[in-house]
Amino acid sequence: MFQRSLAATAIALPALMMSLPATAQEMVSKVSPHSVSGTIDRLQEAVETAGATVFARVDHAEGASSVDMDLRPTELLIFGNPKLGTPVMQADQLAGLDLPLRALAYADAEGVVHLVYAHPMSLADRYDVNADNAPLDQIAGALDKLTSAAVAED
Repeated sequence: MFQRSLAATAIALPALMMSLPATAQEMVSKVSPHSVSGTIDRLQEAVETAGATVFARVDHAEGASSVDMDLRPTELLIFGNPKLGTPVMQADQLAGLDLPLRALAYADAEGVVHLVYAHPMSLADRYDVNADNAPLDQIAGALDKLTSAAVAED
């Protein structure tokens, strides 16, 4: 019986992975030597220095605390550059569901801090956005540079 369940799982798992949304399959994760807040501070500074706009900063752990619940340190930064994001939304306004960009810093169970974001090229998969006509490569390069600055050793 157990072997049959194991075999069924082995067959079903690849199908399940292929059915996952693109966001679950196309995340970029970088380990940070800084605290969660320090990582988001550094990312915010890099974003602002690059001339992009920070739209919001969300402290999920603080929100959890406000309802007497615990959550390891978890912060989200929402930011973008309308010069790069607008052409993507001109191609398909639904891309506005994923824009502006978001990056999440969190501490895992071992205390390791991760900085995670959805790879911008996944927008071409989810929406009617032609990667050749939209600046997705530019957005991806900028996002890599900004997040690398946030997690860099001093």
